[in-house]
Amino acid sequence: MFRGDVLEVPEKSIEEVTEVPDPEPEPVPESESGPASRPRRRGRTTLLIAVAAVLGVVAGTCTGFLVQANRAPDALPSLSQATLTQAKGPAPEPLSAAQDRRVKVDGDLRKLLLKRPSGARDADYTTGEDGWLDLAGYAEMYDRPADAFGDLVADEFRRAAVVNWREGSSLFVEIRLVQYRQQDQLVVAESASGAYGYAQDKPHTDSWPIPGTGDGMAYVHNSPDRKAGYTDVYKAEAHAWRGDIEMEIWVDSGSPVSQKKIRDLAKRQMERL
Repeated sequence: MFRGDVLEVPEKSIEEVTEVPDPEPEPVPESESGPASRPRRRGRTTLLIAVAAVLGVVAGTCTGFLVQANRAPDALPSLSQATLTQAKGPAPEPLSAAQDRRVKVDGDLRKLLLKRPSGARDADYTTGEDGWLDLAGYAEMYDRPADAFGDLVADEFRRAAVVNWREGSSLFVEIRLVQYRQQDQLVVAESASGAYGYAQDKPHTDSWPIPGTGDGMAYVHNSPDRKAGYTDVYKAEAHAWRGDIEMEIWVDSGSPVSQKKIRDLAKRQMERL
């Protein structure tokens, strides 16, 4: 309590105050082998061992290189194929432009079309422009031009050449040479195969192979197309291919077309390819 400005402490309180003992130090745990020690610092022994290992690897590599460098090279085994002997005499002459088919088909495609026979006249209709059929013009030859246009683009259509004429009073001939790029796929044989199937499926049709063309075929349709007010029209066609060019021949006539006529046209046209 306070008495005036002096703080008085009761005597009883002073007597009851005892000193607080200092805490006893905790015993340091001992292992079975003795008192615990601080972690050992890594000495120089480990470092020396690591350096020695690296030097050993380097020394071994150098020794192996020197041993290999001082050895004589081993002879390579002989080739399994027989030695090619060079032919004697001068080298063969390169093909002329007339003999080189690649030169022919990459040139003016119209020059490979059959010439009009003597006495033939211009047809009553015009196909293409100046003997050429572009992509849109060729697609128009199909029953569904829009679908054909997309298919021809996918098939890498390149160009088409066409010629037509009239013989006598009622026989019309049209020949088309259709060329594809064939950079990504081979489509000419597939396209010709589709034409074979389409022609053969028509009723009253006879067919014959075209000599010298592999699988080329000629077709004669014996049943005419009839339309009121018009003359009956008999039809024949031929399809074949060589390299990147597909051949199409179409014949319309007021009288039946002989197999000799269509096969002869196809044979002579393919010989020009």
